[in-house]
Amino acid sequence: MNEDLKVNLSGLPRDYLDAAAAENISAAVSSRVPAVEPEPELVVNPWDIVLCTSGTLISCENAIVVLIIFHNPSLRAPMFLLIGSLALADLLAGIGLITNFVFAYLLQSEATKLVTIGLIVASFSASVCSLLAITVDRYLSLYYALTYHSERTVTFTYVILVMLWGTSICLGLLPVMGWNCLRDESTCSVVRPLTKNNAAILSVSFLFMFALMLQLYIQICKIVMRHAHQIALQHHFLATSHYVTTRKGVSTLAIILGTFAACWMPFTLYSLIADYTYPSIYTYATLLPATYNSIINPVIYAFRNQEIQKALCLICRGCIPSSLAQRARSPSDV
Repeated sequence: MNEDLKVNLSGLPRDYLDAAAAENISAAVSSRVPAVEPEPELVVNPWDIVLCTSGTLISCENAIVVLIIFHNPSLRAPMFLLIGSLALADLLAGIGLITNFVFAYLLQSEATKLVTIGLIVASFSASVCSLLAITVDRYLSLYYALTYHSERTVTFTYVILVMLWGTSICLGLLPVMGWNCLRDESTCSVVRPLTKNNAAILSVSFLFMFALMLQLYIQICKIVMRHAHQIALQHHFLATSHYVTTRKGVSTLAIILGTFAACWMPFTLYSLIADYTYPSIYTYATLLPATYNSIINPVIYAFRNQEIQKALCLICRGCIPSSLAQRARSPSDV
């Protein structure tokens, strides 16, 4: 009786007190156990989505060109070999952009970063070098018009391709071989994990190749104007027709060179003056136009070619069912 008075002094039933004590004990235990925080949701950068979309479009577009040139033995001239090299480089660049997106959000590791950035550097370097090789080929085809279509030219083209891809692969292996900023953040460029020195070498190399392409296109314009003038004198054409022919050739070359400069020049100049402390939005805003060059290249160099157009038409006709093809040729639809 005395024990009951000592313990139950509040006047509440014993069952209620036992329940309250159990709640206090559980609260004390839960306070000692650390709370499990919910995992943060994966936030995707919209700029990365845009780059991945560009990479998908680049891959699909250039894969068509690669398949057309690969499956047509007639397209083995030096010009088509260089166009195929350009399409293959742009195809790898598109695959690099896609894998960069996948690895950045699904498989984050230093090894994947190095492999991805190496693929992107090598492919874009091969793309720019292929553009330079196409420019050199066009100049040689005009300057040495009589001896251009010879076995010597084909051999020279293969040598150019080996040197082109060898140099591009070496540039892509630099980050993998240790020339990166993973251990020293202060040496990073606008594109991590490339170092500032690596980005500066790539930018200066691009400016050098652009200057060389500009000089070659100026010489091409002079040759085209001289040939058009000679043809006009031989056939007694009017001066207006000579002017129209020359203007079309010059405007075509201006579009090619202007598109190339507009796509690559912003990112090149930005890489020279900026570093990792700059806001990433500037890097995305200048890098995205550079990827557009790989989208425009097949339109300028491949799909405008008559031989590639014929091969593409044959492929498309093969994909169309025979019933639809016959219906399309019926006189009632004309």
